[in-house]
Amino acid sequence: MSNRIKADDRFTIEMAPPTAERVAELAREGFRSVVNLRTPGEKDEILSPSEEGEVARGHGLEYVSIPVSPQDMNEATAERFDREVARLPGPVAVHCASGRRAGLFTFLSIARSEGLSGDAAAAKAEAMGFQFGTPETKAFFTRAVDGGRTRGGTS
Repeated sequence: MSNRIKADDRFTIEMAPPTAERVAELAREGFRSVVNLRTPGEKDEILSPSEEGEVARGHGLEYVSIPVSPQDMNEATAERFDREVARLPGPVAVHCASGRRAGLFTFLSIARSEGLSGDAAAAKAEAMGFQFGTPETKAFFTRAVDGGRTRGGTS
């Protein structure tokens, strides 16, 4: 499937929400966990978070729902994402509706763990095909990465 970005050996960003069939494919491909960043009832919902969780667990996958709305694009959500994914077995597929939230929080987590600067992390994400969408989103990302480096990360 070309509608994904393999961010590193642990994380793959799915650029669309999965169908039940896609969740089964993820299990067959060797993924061990799925993280859903969509909010319940989000536009064009294929599976509700609870339905997706049931399907994922039915295929032996760990499943976490971290609902992220535009108001949740903040440091607290980034820290929650880091905490939740730290306990999951990899490889981990992360998705939202378009891959933007999934990519943002996945690349942020990776950048902090690797000790990258915000600018270096943004360049790395963009080189892999990730699009921040707005200058404000990119600015949040670089500030959050640099803030995480200053604190020594969030793990």
